[in-house]
Parts: sequence; structure tokens; C-alpha cells
Amino acid sequence: MKLLITQKLTESNLLILLAWTRVYDKVVKPVWIPTTTTQISSSPPLPFSHNSSSTTMDDSASSTDTDQVAYEIPTILKVYKNGRIERLQGVQVLPPGFHPETNVESKDVVISQEHGISARLYIPKTTYPPPQKLPLLVYFHGGAFLIETPFSPTYHNLLNTVVSEANVIGVSVHYRRAPEHPVPVAHQDSWAALKWVASHAGGNGPEEWLKEHADFGKVFLSGDSAGANISSYLGIRVGTEGLPGVKVAGIALVHPYFWGEEALEGEAKRPEDGAKVQQLWRFSCPSTSGSDDPIINPAKDPNLGKLGCERVLVCVAEKDLLKDRGWYYKDLVDKSGWSGVVEVLETKEENHVFHLFNPSCENAKLLLHRIVSFIKQD
Repeated sequence: MKLLITQKLTESNLLILLAWTRVYDKVVKPVWIPTTTTQISSSPPLPFSHNSSSTTMDDSASSTDTDQVAYEIPTILKVYKNGRIERLQGVQVLPPGFHPETNVESKDVVISQEHGISARLYIPKTTYPPPQKLPLLVYFHGGAFLIETPFSPTYHNLLNTVVSEANVIGVSVHYRRAPEHPVPVAHQDSWAALKWVASHAGGNGPEEWLKEHADFGKVFLSGDSAGANISSYLGIRVGTEGLPGVKVAGIALVHPYFWGEEALEGEAKRPEDGAKVQQLWRFSCPSTSGSDDPIINPAKDPNLGKLGCERVLVCVAEKDLLKDRGWYYKDLVDKSGWSGVVEVLETKEENHVFHLFNPSCENAKLLLHRIVSFIKQD
């Protein structure tokens, strides 16, 4: 059967959401997220309690409230009048364990039980224990801050492949998602997760894979779409606040989810799609000042030039509405006074996060190879 991971909104958040619903109905309903629907037959428990299964509604809830949808992003999620959230994508989960095709083993860990932050850890088992410490990749999944988890087949399979080919230790972070936890909760959770990872430097911390086998002098951050947005945010925060015991060598941003009030050249040619992106952003972050909020628009972040790494790789896709933002990010970083090197890889004839939908296609293999090369570069 199909598993629907649901959770109730608080009363205050529901009021905010319903207020935005009235705005959306007058503008355009946000339907832009190029992802696919998944069906599952079973669901092992996630490593935290409050999102581990479907949440039933109060017995006192009327059938009318149960059935009536207050707001819907088609194929993505539904918000019911009683505050229940029903996610329609990214709800399938796979258990951790040994992956024979890649010789990678994984396990789930709880980072903060109180805040529902967790992660799936990966280690290559081709030679175990590793003869030397391995670079560390911390990954943040996409999904517009609304859907997906590190435990879905999409991201579990991706991390198995990257960890195997790059020969790294992997940490795939589960952060709390909107609308129950509006942005910037995802960014704050991801920072907490990164500090937890850093707590293992110098042989400290509870996780053996990290304290015994990870090289904290070679740490990489990466993510796709919303996860790329988070990775950039974290890179800036590392540069401004520091991360003791850790050197972030590079950040790989795959089809980053950035935006701005002033349309770039390609965006101006697709105004309806642009309007959907703006409304989607306001849906995930109701308290935002708009699309020039520094979280979504790096051009408005005065600390962009303080990125705490040496190299940045930005991957864009030719047909992706967000392509121009990726190129613009490179221009912004180049002009910011940052002393590192930023490169852009553009994949022709492809759209947003195409490599997640069709990981076996030639362009997806080439994209993955470039990311792996970026990590392995001395």
C-alpha cells in the first residue's frame, strides 16, 4: 500500500498557512517541483519517533475536517482543514544496511531526539577497516524544504553510489521540513547536524565511523536543489562562525534553489513558472521578507565572500528554470572578494535534478563523475 507520512500543524502555523492560501488563490498555485510519485509496500521505522509513521487525527475531528483540503500543491502535499499534512512524494523509505552492488554499508543515527534531527551514515567496505582515514561528505537532500528524506530510495541509492565511487565517509542529514517547521528551521537543523559531525574531530564523539575513519581535514558539503541552498548557507556560516577541528575543502551545489525579486534573463522569458517559484518559497517560509531574503537570494547576503571553503562546484542544467541563478551565483562569488575557486558545470538538454529521476542515463553518470572528481581532487 502507499504510505503517507503526515503530521499536524500547530494552530498558529495553520493560520499563517491558510492566510497564504488566500494569497495563492489570487495569484497562482505553486505546482513547480519536478519530482516523481512513489509507491511502497512496507516502511521500516525511521530513527526518530514523531515522523516514523502516519499520524492519525484526533478522535474528535469531524469527518468533514478529515476529508476537506485547505490547501494543495498537486502531487506534492495536501494540507487538511484540521491541520494534518499529507505528503504525496518522497515518503518511501529503505532500511540501512549493506549494499552489495556498491560494497557500502549504512546505518541510521539520531543527532537530536528533541528536535527530530537524524542522519544516515555510509562507509565503503571494499577494504575494511580503511588503510587510511577517508574524506567526509555531508549531504543535504532536496525537495523544496517540503518533501523527501535521506531514507528514500532516491537518496539512499545516490549516497551509496557517491560514497563508493568517491571512497568517502557519507553523512546524509535529515532536517525538519516545512510547512510544519517553516524555513529557516531546515537550515538551523542542518547547522546543528554539521556541528554534531564536527564534534567527532580528534577522535571524539559517539560514532566510530566518524571518529575512527573520517578525515576532518577533508570535509565536503553537497546537496541538490533545496539541499544545495542549505549547503551554501552552511558554507557561509562556517566562514563567519568557524567549525573547530574541521576544514571544509569544497562545496558541490547541484541545481541550487536560489531566487530573487528581479528576474534574470532566462527567468523573464518564463514569468508563470517564476511566479510559482516565488509562491513556493513563501509557502515554505511564510515569515520571509520575499524573494530577496538572503536565504534564497545570495546576492543579498553580505557574508557571501566569507565562504568557509577553498573550492565550489556549481552544477546547472540547460532546461532548468534555476539555471541562471547557478551562473549568477558564480558571478557573485567571483566578485565578492572570496579567495577560492568556483566552477560551473552545465549539462545540456536536461532539466532540474534530472539525475535523480534517471540515474542510469549517460548525462547523470557524467554529472556524478564530475562530483566525484571534485571530491577526489588534491
